[in-house]
Amino acid sequence: MIPIGRPGRALDFTLAGFSIPVVHVRVASVFTELAPRDVQVLPVDIQGQPDQFCILVVTRLVRCIDDKASEEVEYWTPEDGRPEKVGQYRDVYGMRIDPSKVGDAKIFRTWGWTVALIVSEDIKQALERAGVTGVKFKEVTGPSSISPAERERNQRLIELRKQTDAAREAFWRTLGRLDEEAIIPIVVGGSWPARRQVWRIIHRPGGRTLLVTDGLSDFFVDRPEPSVGFGLELALETNEPLQEAEKSWPLLLLERVADEVAEHEHVREKMKTGLMSMEVSGKGMPQSLVTQNGRVGVLLGMEPSALPRDFTMPSGEVRLVTVKALLPTELAYLLEHGKNGRDELLRRFDAAGHGHLSLVGRSPVV
Repeated sequence: MIPIGRPGRALDFTLAGFSIPVVHVRVASVFTELAPRDVQVLPVDIQGQPDQFCILVVTRLVRCIDDKASEEVEYWTPEDGRPEKVGQYRDVYGMRIDPSKVGDAKIFRTWGWTVALIVSEDIKQALERAGVTGVKFKEVTGPSSISPAERERNQRLIELRKQTDAAREAFWRTLGRLDEEAIIPIVVGGSWPARRQVWRIIHRPGGRTLLVTDGLSDFFVDRPEPSVGFGLELALETNEPLQEAEKSWPLLLLERVADEVAEHEHVREKMKTGLMSMEVSGKGMPQSLVTQNGRVGVLLGMEPSALPRDFTMPSGEVRLVTVKALLPTELAYLLEHGKNGRDELLRRFDAAGHGHLSLVGRSPVV
């Protein structure tokens, strides 16, 4: 039984979780006719779908990726902390395979990088003649599509990324127990320096959870040379329990603040010189934080007593900027009284004992 993940028109070929092909029965017949030794077909019921669909199980695994001809390849190493994956591909870009290693397989997955599903030319043509919807083909044989200069540039970017990630992760681990899995959105890119948006979760003493951006201090992908990007990372800490941090309001708030920071240079410059306030959308946020205008206010750059203000990367210093969620009355007080109001809020936050922590279940200090 498979539920519908996204409503819309049914496709003849689609991928469920973990890249599992789900195909219409007429598509399954193409594979069983042309490659009977390479596949198994399992009937599946799909919620609200009267037509018969099948899970297509590909039974061949072939070690045939051509590392030198492919655009980029990365392997899992012992330093990555995933011993079960060491020696397998971590990423493959612009894949090219060595056809001489394929043998008589007509549909197969590639060893070490099983997200790829490779089919022979005759299967591709049969699917196209049948007008199968949902399929997209990309050639994986023949010479590489990138020049030697592009390959050298890509390799330089890979090395920069490894150095940057290792240095930043080493710092995160000094702050507490770091979740091994990073949070990466489905839609990546935007205005972050290396066009990759990543968040990390750090568990700290006293039941505190620290959520941080992990990429605002990346090198600039348009200039493959060492740098600390925007020269900052954002940090939001709470001591309130989070059932699922990746779906929590603190991460949603941090994402929205990070978007504003990445998009606007004047915001970043102001943050580097001291404190500042900001408002972001309150959609999906706890009601106790949302103003009458549907916004949530934050105070950026509070000096935390239990977190460092800066940390060192190979290419320079990076500022760790705290994000504190304000209650609506506190935001109104700050906007009315300016710098004096901000200073008074800081004094009252410290007196209340929660400092830079972002909390929903607390009383306003004004």
